[in-house]
Amino acid sequence: MSSPSTDKVFAGSIPKLYDTYLVPLIFEPYAADLVSRLRARRLSRVLEIAAGTGVVTRALASAFPESATIVATDLNQAMLDQASAVGTKRAVEWRQADAMQLPFQDATFDAVLCQFGVMFFPEKPKAFSEARRVLSPGGVFIFNVWDRIEENEFADTVTTALETVFPKDPPRFMARTPHGYHDRSHIARDLANSGFIASPRIDTVAARSRAKSPREPAIAYCQGTPLRNEIETRDAARLGEATDVAAEAIAKRFGRGAVDGKIQAHIVTIEADS
Repeated sequence: MSSPSTDKVFAGSIPKLYDTYLVPLIFEPYAADLVSRLRARRLSRVLEIAAGTGVVTRALASAFPESATIVATDLNQAMLDQASAVGTKRAVEWRQADAMQLPFQDATFDAVLCQFGVMFFPEKPKAFSEARRVLSPGGVFIFNVWDRIEENEFADTVTTALETVFPKDPPRFMARTPHGYHDRSHIARDLANSGFIASPRIDTVAARSRAKSPREPAIAYCQGTPLRNEIETRDAARLGEATDVAAEAIAKRFGRGAVDGKIQAHIVTIEADS
């Protein structure tokens, strides 16, 4: 599936809505999981790519002492502005950067992390090669990607619901991009093609996505992600209607009070050459 340029645009009101609704809905448990995989390592410099609004950055800043330098980057300055406004427990360096061409010297970092960002990279092997380049010998690259959309119940429900709003050209952002890079063999092949010699460890981890009402995940997906761009490209006046339809679909499937749905992701860990 091709990825329109709007799939990578997190601007306008999206960063604030993303941080308010989507981060607690689906990102927080996996941020804690990623950081826990680093706790046993002695780290002096950590790079986060595609940091978004900083959910992993905040977890890193809480887990590691100030002696471990943390550099958090994202392609979208608006997302970093939101992350910086929320702040972290201790100082980190926020820096706008393209994961396809990182502005750092070779062998600079002990660990490179990326939470749910690699799906957006236009050339995965090139981005992986950049991560490998900036890793010190024996360093680690850890990232996660969403499993197929059918294993992620709110995203699947919203995507299906929007087919009734735009039947001739349904928005497919969620299936195409966030949930479009889930094949484990494909991931391993892209890592090998990027120059990593070791084989990756890939763990599939399920979690729960919870919200106080069906409307919260509807707003999260329809207004707090680039799905919004896709809806507004079709008809900007129908964003509210699309959100209402998504909320009703979630209510029918999960109930009209607090809602609880399955989410599932792959966590990929690979070591750089010693």
